[in-house]
Amino acid sequence: MERIARGDSDGGGLDPTAGSRRGSLQSIRARRGGGAPEGDRAETRREQADGRDGFGDRGNRTGERGRGGRNDRGSRSGSHGSRRRERRDGRDREPTGDRDLGPEADPESLARTIVLTKLTAQARSRHELAEALRKRNVPDEVGDRVLDRMTEVGLVDDAAFAESWVTSRQSRRHLSKTALRQELVRKGVDREQIDGALEQVEPEDEYDAALALARKKARTTAGLDPVVRRRRVAGALARRGFGSDVTRRALAEALDPNADDSLDTP
Repeated sequence: MERIARGDSDGGGLDPTAGSRRGSLQSIRARRGGGAPEGDRAETRREQADGRDGFGDRGNRTGERGRGGRNDRGSRSGSHGSRRRERRDGRDREPTGDRDLGPEADPESLARTIVLTKLTAQARSRHELAEALRKRNVPDEVGDRVLDRMTEVGLVDDAAFAESWVTSRQSRRHLSKTALRQELVRKGVDREQIDGALEQVEPEDEYDAALALARKKARTTAGLDPVVRRRRVAGALARRGFGSDVTRRALAEALDPNADDSLDTP
């Protein structure tokens, strides 16, 4: 008991080496940083805080780059779209032969360009070409000179134009000689040239055109009352300029081949 009391009073307890072990543990902690001074620990905390802030800054910068990249891509896409629209609009605004060559353009060159462009699109009478030149403010004397030259080389030929017009319009539009004459008169073709073009139309040719029109109209009016149907087909033939005799024959064959030729035309 005395030894125990003596040991306690000495502060050593039962194990005299306890103090040395505590000292060793403290030295190990110091070496590992666990036992660093308070100043060092504060510095470490500040560095850790700075590191967290650094990560935050990098995150912000990444977000900014992402947003900025998207915005930049959107802006670039918009600019590309604008350039495409400009190119498309530029194509639409490309000059054509029928467009004015400018305030300083030679009137004769402008007239030639207009005439050739019109003839390239389709055949035209001399009167139609002269009207086109007047609309473009080409002086009449310049226009006449250019058209005379085009006539000499065969590019402007009202007789050939009239013949082609009659052939095309009768086969495609089923027009009578009367209707064809009226169209050529409106195009400014001379009477003699019109008569020459219409000479190629035989009576049977005119009847064939009338019959083709009557059959076409009969198909579109199938199912109607016979009287209404007959009146509509007859009206279509009359509007194309066919006479009463041709109309009766065409109606009889198109609507009722066994019926008589009697018909009161409108």
